[in-house]
Amino acid sequence: MQASAYFPLRPASASLLAALALAGCGGGSAVLHGPVTSIETAPKSTACPAEIPAGVSCWAGQDSKGAYYLIAKPAQWNGTLVLHAHGGPDLAAPTAARAAEDLVRWSIMVRAGYAWAGSTYRQGGVEVRAAAEDTERLRGIFRQHVAKPQRTILHGQSWGAGVAAKGAEMFNEQTVGERPYDGVLLTSGVLGGGTHAYDFRTDLRVVYQYLCGNHPRPNEPQYALNLGLPADAKMRQADVALRVNECLALDKPAAQRTAAQQAKIDTITKVIKIPESAIQSHMNWGTMHFQDISAKRTGGASPFGNEGAVYAGSADDAALNAGVLRYRADPAAYRKFADDTDPVGKIGVPVLSAKWISDPTAFVELDARFRAVMQQGGSGDRLVQTFTRQGTHSYISDATYPTLMTALMQWVEAGVKPTAAGIAAACSANEAKFGVGCSFDAAYVPASLTTRVPERQRPSLQ
Repeated sequence: MQASAYFPLRPASASLLAALALAGCGGGSAVLHGPVTSIETAPKSTACPAEIPAGVSCWAGQDSKGAYYLIAKPAQWNGTLVLHAHGGPDLAAPTAARAAEDLVRWSIMVRAGYAWAGSTYRQGGVEVRAAAEDTERLRGIFRQHVAKPQRTILHGQSWGAGVAAKGAEMFNEQTVGERPYDGVLLTSGVLGGGTHAYDFRTDLRVVYQYLCGNHPRPNEPQYALNLGLPADAKMRQADVALRVNECLALDKPAAQRTAAQQAKIDTITKVIKIPESAIQSHMNWGTMHFQDISAKRTGGASPFGNEGAVYAGSADDAALNAGVLRYRADPAAYRKFADDTDPVGKIGVPVLSAKWISDPTAFVELDARFRAVMQQGGSGDRLVQTFTRQGTHSYISDATYPTLMTALMQWVEAGVKPTAAGIAAACSANEAKFGVGCSFDAAYVPASLTTRVPERQRPSLQ
């Protein structure tokens, strides 16, 4: 097919200021609006992080909403900007150091010839739309003050993949007056929306409490576990770890645990279907992130529930299902959280994703849900998913990302839709330049999310 059939080119010479001037003259031109048109101070030239190769120019700044950002452009720039939406999210206030950390991790992009720009977001916490707005604002800063890219690829990593998916729906030719993004790359994505992606953390909290009974302790004020913590409660990750290790001894080798401790660990890994190594991090997120959501995002109520969820895999499932605490998601909180975090599958540009099959943080089954959402929203044909046999949640391998970018750019430029098999075959050619690390499994298809996380009763979105 021709590229213009589905992905008309964005005029490379389009100027935001000129377009605004035309609109102001009543000539019938679309009025550009949104974060990209905000008046932003020019970034300042800065030294790139030491890990960035020579020949790369860097700029740093803080946007009008308070988000820090960092921009990098190689001397031999290929004309494409990779606009990065980072994962997390961090709960603390943003710092400039976060942007530098992201650039170092994704230095493969500038080494492959792409310009890169990443925002810290204006605030900490689980706020997807705001993060998408901050990312779009950075696109405007790059275009206004650095260069006008021929192409812009929106890259979302981990939680940032949800930010990118939502941002690609929020900002398009209708809402911005131009095509802001030519393609979307989603890696290690927490996809499918917060109303489904975090259910298993509710399950973890109730199963853990059934087994351990110390979060909260019996002599402490009791609260609904789906809140994470009460709004005014103070707790650090170290405090959560103390409780978890009291019960499970995750900080000790298996040989030093009691039989009872190991049995509880086995119950959690089998019922919740996460590895032992991931229990602590998900307990942290199910505590602090849930508190951020319920206390700051959804009016003090929880969008999470486990009514109707049937747990399986323990030594006594009947006792487990009868004994765990049950919660009903608050309908208003559920709808508010869905509006902020859930994609609707209406993305008008090519979307390419990659996921490590054994990712313990962003389950591979979330990609099955995202595909279903894209199909329901009419964008299924604009999605290609790939999966790898090796990697980590935070980073798969250097050779992986240039391979994905090349495939995505061929789709954008020439209308050549990639296949998982073609990407797997092409990756080996990049190993000579970027190092070994290709492990694409072209035949892999993820199972439904309900095969890993039990379905439950949900409020209506109406």
